[in-house]
Amino acid sequence: MNIQLSTLNDIPKIIEIINDAKTFLKSLNIDQWQNGYPNQKQIENDIANKESYVILNEDATIVATTMFTTKKEPTYRKVIEGNWIVDEKEPYGVIHRLAIGKDYRGQGVAQFVFNQLHQKLKEKGIKSLKIDTHQDNKGMQALIKKMGYHYCGIIYTNYGAKRLAFEKVI
Repeated sequence: MNIQLSTLNDIPKIIEIINDAKTFLKSLNIDQWQNGYPNQKQIENDIANKESYVILNEDATIVATTMFTTKKEPTYRKVIEGNWIVDEKEPYGVIHRLAIGKDYRGQGVAQFVFNQLHQKLKEKGIKSLKIDTHQDNKGMQALIKKMGYHYCGIIYTNYGAKRLAFEKVI
């Protein structure tokens, strides 16, 4: 597999994967990504900011997508009922909008993504990757715990949704 920056040409496949993930979350009664987010405008913005990534299999087929940045996440400034491990003032990475194509779930794609992003941070000398997820998204919580992340508390998105916050020291 390979991870690379997304291009505008990748948008139809990215939207297909995200829409399938929305349907999957809804089927599990998880009220995440059910309010029109993420959408094409968000993906276009991520691409413009060089923060959108696609994951390709050996056949160069897009099998997953994510947003990754080392810019500060404004909603991470305040953690309720906890604290970040690495001080918020220190540089850190953030992962959002990770979605795996339905035919590729359970094949280690998400673990590959995390490992690649950890490596990108190591190359920049950044010691922390932060992520948040819906309290009912037990699958994502299990994955990030398996990848060595620690629960740090609760954050609220810019639209007021409660999320569980996790961090890994790289």
